[in-house]
Amino acid sequence: MVRVGILGLQGDVLEHYELLKEIEGVEPVIVKDARSLALVDALVIPGGESTTIGRLIEMRGLRDYIIERVRSGMPILGTCAGTILLATRVEDREVGEVRQPLLKVMDIHVLRNAFGRQKDSFEAEVDIESIGRVKGAFIRAPIIKKAWGKAKIIGRIKHPVLGKIGVAAIQDNMLAVVFHPEITGDNKVHLFLIDMAKGRM
Repeated sequence: MVRVGILGLQGDVLEHYELLKEIEGVEPVIVKDARSLALVDALVIPGGESTTIGRLIEMRGLRDYIIERVRSGMPILGTCAGTILLATRVEDREVGEVRQPLLKVMDIHVLRNAFGRQKDSFEAEVDIESIGRVKGAFIRAPIIKKAWGKAKIIGRIKHPVLGKIGVAAIQDNMLAVVFHPEITGDNKVHLFLIDMAKGRM
């Protein structure tokens, strides 16, 4: 049995929980403190308000614990806001460089709110290296502008305004996607995370 934690501080926690519950051999666990984090084999940081989630991570004293577990090899998946929190560098389309709390464990440069407001949300299929074609919901989504070091952009889409843009990246045991696969019910990204936890990737 693989225990997959979902950081349960804010955002699409329930949607990830329900999707993971349907995968055989997986036990989803909502993580709100260091004790529950210590018991999981992998972690999902869901979409939501990245600034709020970052502040709650710090308030709960979880930041160092998450970083320590990631650096010791625990697989982690960031979706939408989760991608922002994993990134080393984050800008916002309107205000430029941000000063929000970040984990800064992944060598990616992310642009927040890249597509505009809620009304500019859309669904698209993304071809992701080693994962396949994934259907995701892009809701006030960021984009991955750049990856360096061990990080690599593994999924792109062609946008009518922004052109060809990065929407998925990987670095060692960290996977980041700027969209919401849990909303469309596509579990391929989660299956990849589970395979990482099993040591298959």
